[in-house]
Amino acid sequence: MTEQSGIKRYGFERFDCAPALRLEAHEQLSRLHIEGLKDSISRLEVVIERLERRLWLTVYGVVAVILAEGFQSILARLP
Repeated sequence: MTEQSGIKRYGFERFDCAPALRLEAHEQLSRLHIEGLKDSISRLEVVIERLERRLWLTVYGVVAVILAEGFQSILARLP
């Protein structure tokens, strides 16, 4: 029989049984699911960073417009 994990227990030969195979399949499925979730989280983090940059650019733009209008009103009052 082939050894998948490389662990020998007390001199007995490793054998595959239905519950062990189900457990290994579940572990593999869980591992794949967690890797997929990690990938999704990393993509979401990138999207959130882009959105945050756009938000700050919008805030700076609004502040710049308010300052420009204030500066224009000051210039309009000068002789």
